[in-house]
Amino acid sequence: MGRAINIIISGGGTGGHLYPALAIGDEIMARHPHANIHYVGSTFGIEKDVLPVKNVNHSLLSIRGFQRSFTLKSIGKNLLLPGRLIASIGQIKSLFDSINPDLVIGTGGYACALPLREAIRKDVPTLIQEQNSYPGITTRWFADKAKKVCIAFEEAQSYIKNKCILTGNPVRKEISLGNKENGIKQFGFSPNKKTLFLFGGSQGSLALNQAMDKMIQSFSISNTQVIWQTGKTHFTNYRHHDNELCTVIPFIDDMANAYAASDLVLSRSGAITCSELTVCGKPSILIPFPAAAADHQTKNALSLAEHGAASIIAEDNLIPEKTANLIQNMLDQKSQLKEMADASLKLGKPKATLDIVNHAMELIQS
Repeated sequence: MGRAINIIISGGGTGGHLYPALAIGDEIMARHPHANIHYVGSTFGIEKDVLPVKNVNHSLLSIRGFQRSFTLKSIGKNLLLPGRLIASIGQIKSLFDSINPDLVIGTGGYACALPLREAIRKDVPTLIQEQNSYPGITTRWFADKAKKVCIAFEEAQSYIKNKCILTGNPVRKEISLGNKENGIKQFGFSPNKKTLFLFGGSQGSLALNQAMDKMIQSFSISNTQVIWQTGKTHFTNYRHHDNELCTVIPFIDDMANAYAASDLVLSRSGAITCSELTVCGKPSILIPFPAAAADHQTKNALSLAEHGAASIIAEDNLIPEKTANLIQNMLDQKSQLKEMADASLKLGKPKATLDIVNHAMELIQS
């Protein structure tokens, strides 16, 4: 591609929408170092902290999602919506005028609605990447008018009018490059003992941490090693459990080696977590976050469980004693773990980012 290409990539609010946007952008830049990529997010999302540090071209809109609860605070926030919306529409129009994009990619979240709307209005090619098995509201609004829709779960197609392309979710390239031996050493563990990895997403999960707090003693009795990512907020409450059998850590940068070191993963079932588990071929016990929009975490978990790659426990049924027994039984069943690991790997889509960018580039060339 001789000339410089201009691309807007919009998405955010949570890491689940932002990190796929960044993975897609990184792959485009690897192929076209002179491409001009401009990220669009919200001043209220995780991207307000991440994008400035990454030193990429970006705009943050002062827009946030509609508050569904009926507290005075949320009603106040909703009253501010129309003004913020008008200001953000103006911001997007001038961004389009200044960079004249060849393509707009949306990865979900409320911040990507306006760039998609403007692109469709101006007949600029659009690609939507939907992470969840139950599509988010922005995808449901714009999918039928988008040129291409890339999905991660087959189940998403039944909610989308447009013909979708099953690509999987963009996950970090290095996630599947972990090494079991290095991971075991890194956490100061023994290669002869079974290892459980617990994490509740990048922020940590109070429900999972509270359950592990009550289960940890039984794991130490059975000589099971535990990697326990608490999240930064909860770390001080649980750090006292750290010993040679249990590594308690607020946040793990090297997720590849944490996955590689583990025999079984206990986690939430966010879309990107599910994609990482399958790319790494990990057996898992998934506890869906019950407050996720349209209960999409349960739908994500079911798509793994139905293929034999995971077990599901509803948060209401997360009884520490029963869960500890289940974990112990699974760790003792070597052949069952191997079957789950194989089923998980079959669902993995390690080339998702490459495929999505191929489809994106086709839209620019056509």
